[in-house]
Amino acid sequence: MGIVLSLAVFVPLFASDFVVRVGVNALLLALLAVGLNVSVGWAGLLDLGFIAFYGFGAYAFAILSSDQLGIDLPTLVAVPLVVVATGLLGVLLGLPSRRLSGDYLAIVTLFFSQIFLELALNVDRLGVDLTGGPNGIAGVTPFHLFGMRFSSPASYFYLFLTVLTLVVAALYFLERSRTGRAWRAIHDDALAAEIMTVPINRLKLGAFASGAAIAGLAGSMFASFQLGVYPLNFQVQFLIVVYAALILGGSGSLSGAVLGGVVVAVMLDLLRDPGQASAAFYGVIAVTLIAKIRPWKRLGAIVAGAVVLGFVVNAIVTSLWPGAFEGEVVSTGPLASVLDSWIVVPTDPVTPGNWAYCALVACVLALPLVHGWKRDALVVPTLYLAAFVWETRLVDEPSITRQLLLGALLVVMMLARPQGLIGRARVERV
Repeated sequence: MGIVLSLAVFVPLFASDFVVRVGVNALLLALLAVGLNVSVGWAGLLDLGFIAFYGFGAYAFAILSSDQLGIDLPTLVAVPLVVVATGLLGVLLGLPSRRLSGDYLAIVTLFFSQIFLELALNVDRLGVDLTGGPNGIAGVTPFHLFGMRFSSPASYFYLFLTVLTLVVAALYFLERSRTGRAWRAIHDDALAAEIMTVPINRLKLGAFASGAAIAGLAGSMFASFQLGVYPLNFQVQFLIVVYAALILGGSGSLSGAVLGGVVVAVMLDLLRDPGQASAAFYGVIAVTLIAKIRPWKRLGAIVAGAVVLGFVVNAIVTSLWPGAFEGEVVSTGPLASVLDSWIVVPTDPVTPGNWAYCALVACVLALPLVHGWKRDALVVPTLYLAAFVWETRLVDEPSITRQLLLGALLVVMMLARPQGLIGRARVERV
């Protein structure tokens, strides 16, 4: 991981501002995944209030470093205050939750995150315009550190990279300390750890506080980079993205948390552009087919069947309903000319696309239930339905598509490699 972080130094030197901004988002998500890994991956605490710590850090820095209340503290004063305050907030949340675990802890922490969001939206009704209500807080002061003003995406990229490296290094040594080993013991078997005189409650509070402090640090950096904070930045949907990054990379692994954050952030940003999203979509399908289907003649038969099916459907539909299928594929480039003659696109694609989506889900669910030539035969219409649904419904709605594809990626990962990309498989004695 050290080599990868070292190579990342060269990204702003050769990339555009857009790519650098994607890199900043990736490093931010990686930092949040690393913080979540402390409570979830190491201590085994199902913390669904993590997004509230992130939001609290962002709002706290915005209040201390803007004209909202006229405070405008220097960065070197505001950031430590935010980190300490967020850590203390983690302790306060941990106090009533230290005897809870599993679903009960998840419900309490999720309730806490919803309380935070409601306060951010409505606390101004109490007579003090603390959070700006639905409009948030604009005009946050950029970071000023050691005579340097961070104003460009490249400068924030290096800032996020430096902070992520320092946090990962500190957590690396913490993981190998007595506290880190005790967290692992709690994660594996809290009852056995308590019998071995491990102070369960105190260590749970420490895990909450450590993860919250990292989230608060990430929030303050995010507020400075965005030059403002808004309630929509801290909804449950983003909490799902952070969890997805940790699960994908490997819960319990620092390297996995960083890798998962980078992969998920880059993937979500790629899916904003229809051309890039289509290339990624069809590329993943091609790589999956090549990796999973053997021998090669079997793969060739499936691809040939899908191609023939597409041309047959195109010929039949255009001859029977010549005016109803005059739409064009959304994908661009050389891929568009191939797909245009293979996929029929309705003039009004909403209803046919919805029905095709239902049929696609049914085919995907049926694939594990059949074997041999029946499975190969079912793959053929599944591929065609996937392309049809993509071109008619999904690629035009990136917000929905990103969530669906992220969910599909996690399902596949949990089935193929439950421990994540880098995480260690858990071995249980029966």
